[in-house]
Amino acid sequence: MLDHIKIGFFLANRQVRRASKWTTGLIIFVMVLTFLNLTVVSGVLVGLIESSIKAQRQYYTSDVLLSTPDKKEYIENTSNIIEMIKSLPEMQMYSPRYSESGTIEANFKENTKATDKEMSGVVFTGIDPDVENKLTGISKFIIEGSYLNADDFDQVLIGSLFVKKYSPVEAAGFTALNVKAGDKIRITVNGISREMTVKGIVKSKVNEVSTRVYLPEKQFRGLIGRDDYNVDDIAIKLKDGADPLVVKEALIRAGAGDYAKIQTYEDAQPKFLKDIKDTFALLGNMISSIGLVVASITIFIVIFINAITRRKFIGIMKGIGIHGNVIEISYVFQSMFYAICGSFIGLLILYGFLIPFIDAHPIDFPFSDGILVATVSGTGIRIGLLIFATLIAGYIPARMIVRKNTLDAILGR
Repeated sequence: MLDHIKIGFFLANRQVRRASKWTTGLIIFVMVLTFLNLTVVSGVLVGLIESSIKAQRQYYTSDVLLSTPDKKEYIENTSNIIEMIKSLPEMQMYSPRYSESGTIEANFKENTKATDKEMSGVVFTGIDPDVENKLTGISKFIIEGSYLNADDFDQVLIGSLFVKKYSPVEAAGFTALNVKAGDKIRITVNGISREMTVKGIVKSKVNEVSTRVYLPEKQFRGLIGRDDYNVDDIAIKLKDGADPLVVKEALIRAGAGDYAKIQTYEDAQPKFLKDIKDTFALLGNMISSIGLVVASITIFIVIFINAITRRKFIGIMKGIGIHGNVIEISYVFQSMFYAICGSFIGLLILYGFLIPFIDAHPIDFPFSDGILVATVSGTGIRIGLLIFATLIAGYIPARMIVRKNTLDAILGR
């Protein structure tokens, strides 16, 4: 059997060397496209959601998020919990936030009739503007107006979802307002109404950022009567290399779990993001499978035509005593050559160009900045599938021709 393999390799090498360079180049090009189809299509679909998860972590939850537990109004004993957070060696920075539901109303002076009011329910968030900006970089999402200062009084930032100019689609129970930076609005929170100025409008692809109204915490605490400094959530950013799960468990052991819901950024991901990620991965695999079938058919046709045109030589080789298995093995080696060359060139394109380029220039999708996700293990599996499918596609036509009667093959009958 070893001799058969050696002779088969020799015949394959000889045939590839004597084959048309254009034909060989075209087959390898098809293999490259197939490899890229297997990896890039699913990689972009998964990357579309992966970038949303990454942005959710970077611009909202950070590495660890402490939030209000069920059946509680806020995180009790916040002062002691913050001291726990400060004592963590992995902690780099944190941002406490206050939240309360309420309403905002635009053009309230012109619209005196209740039916004419432009009003929408919102979640108000009180922040320390400097601390929050250092943690999440929220100021870079200001598309109109300017960012808050810690001493701003009666000024707010509005998420773009509540501004008709940036969110023109109306939904049942939701009203986007005709407001812009510099306009006056009336907010109502904790039963208190107050006239405020829209200092800026925030637009981000992270839903939690664009669906809130932000105020400086100094004024917001007074509006909601929160003089005890108990907050509603605390986002914690860790030092590079720190494990969020280790920090979560450390806080639970320290007793913070008795007062707050403690989640890593993965725990805090919305379920729909996880579901969409799995769905897109499945869709990517389905689309890639079609490309794999097409490549297999291409190899089948190429090998079949090659074997048909050389059946006289195949017949002569059988006639002088070369075993049929040797000839079949030679065509399998040819198929392997095409698949390995295509995969190698595809790997160079994927990891040498596509991934670095898309990381530097993310694809601008409406709800995320898409990246290309291609893990080494996943890519290895796809290469294995491509080579296996190609070997089968090369073996079958070779087997069909070799089984022909030797004399008929020599005489071309």
